[in-house]
Amino acid sequence: MPMPGAATDMYLDHFGLRESPFRITPHADFFFGGANRRALLDALVYALGREEGLVKVSGEVGTGKTMLARVLIDHLPAHLRAIYLADPLMNRGELLAVLADEMGCAPATGNDGSAHRLLRAVQEALVAEFAAGRQIVLLIDEAHAMPAETLEQIRLLSNLESERHKLIKIALFGQPELDDLLARTDMRQLKDRITQHFRLDPLQPDDVGTYIDFRMRAAGYRGPNVFDAASVTRIARDSGGLTRRINILADKALLAAFARGAHGVTAADAARAFADTELRVPAPGGVTPTRLALAVAASVVLLAAGFLLGRSIDRAPPETAPPAATAGGTTAAAPAGRAPEPPPAAAPEAGQAPPAAPAGEPSVPPVSAMPDAIASAPPHAAPEPAAEPPAPADDLTSLLASSKSWTTSAPDDRWFIQLMSAPDAQGEQVERYVRRARRTLDAQQLRAYRADTAGGTKLAVIYGDFPDQRTAQQALATLPDWIATARPIARQVRSLRQP
Repeated sequence: MPMPGAATDMYLDHFGLRESPFRITPHADFFFGGANRRALLDALVYALGREEGLVKVSGEVGTGKTMLARVLIDHLPAHLRAIYLADPLMNRGELLAVLADEMGCAPATGNDGSAHRLLRAVQEALVAEFAAGRQIVLLIDEAHAMPAETLEQIRLLSNLESERHKLIKIALFGQPELDDLLARTDMRQLKDRITQHFRLDPLQPDDVGTYIDFRMRAAGYRGPNVFDAASVTRIARDSGGLTRRINILADKALLAAFARGAHGVTAADAARAFADTELRVPAPGGVTPTRLALAVAASVVLLAAGFLLGRSIDRAPPETAPPAATAGGTTAAAPAGRAPEPPPAAAPEAGQAPPAAPAGEPSVPPVSAMPDAIASAPPHAAPEPAAEPPAPADDLTSLLASSKSWTTSAPDDRWFIQLMSAPDAQGEQVERYVRRARRTLDAQQLRAYRADTAGGTKLAVIYGDFPDQRTAQQALATLPDWIATARPIARQVRSLRQP
């Protein structure tokens, strides 16, 4: 999160920076070409310029997939026109409608705006582009979250072709779950059309220092390294090599050094930065949430098998019952007629998020909140539940109505997170945003309001009810990536009522 006015200037001047070096929103000037990133970008440009099939890029949360997609747009040849889709949670008709709108070929609205008519309009526009010597490149972010029917429409789009060439090129960017999704039997036709598979891995420990120094110099710094070797080692360990986490920890470490008036970042500053976040140290050996879930599932199966075996043994005649194993590996006879010992407590069910995988990557809090944050790191306080029930999906009017009591009666000193705002005329897009937010956030904490501003009437979607700014910032740090990209901010309720 950007820091307010004068505090920002003091922070930047203190380190000789032109702008914040570790912001988490994608910016082409901060694309790091080391650790094979540049080679991967070049390979994508080549593949999309030459290949006739689909291209897939997978990587863990925070490895830089969105940054790579954004930079790719700027590096495509002139004859390739990119259409970037950041919202995968759309059905077949919505996907075609977005494509038609982006290509300027959307048919007149009404009952005849069927998926078939939209597809025909898109195909005609693709033919026209190809005739003019251009091709469309569709870049789909967060593709692992796309519904199966929409992925099937992607496959059908990839079938559109002229006599000798495909009319559209498609690149899918997603988390490792995308690989699991494509491995399904019903996805085999789509998987067979993918001609290039790329993997974006976390940075190795030796690359973290180079990455931090690159970001500092891209932001205007020209002196000796600010981060000493011990601080880099600590950040590399705590981040697991995930670039978004490196950005968060490096920024907080800079703030810690600034707060004590120093011009160099030490391991102690890096430790304070980690203490001020809700990040967990990644599991060693590259253990991913998927692998942890599989391990948990295997444990549950083994426990269940042991329990059933124990019951079978207990029902056997006393003279033939095998000896029971003790914890130390020795054996002892089980008393005849005695019920088996209850099984150990079951591990969490497979599919639950393991504690080592945070829900999202934090945004950086304002510098005004940093000294307190450095001094102590209290446990996260969950937002208090709202009294009103969630609004029905796809009904923005109902959400506005149900939110009104809170926006008018909540105390001025309470805090909330403003997720997004848009002109009133973009109500349909806001409604689509609300539908997606309800799937990933606590629906009872989701609200909306309409306000008249100097720039016209605005619609805003907000979230949560927090007692103070620190708690709001902690909740903001757990928001999903697709929300954090829009740079949500923590605000006080009194700001809703100021003229």
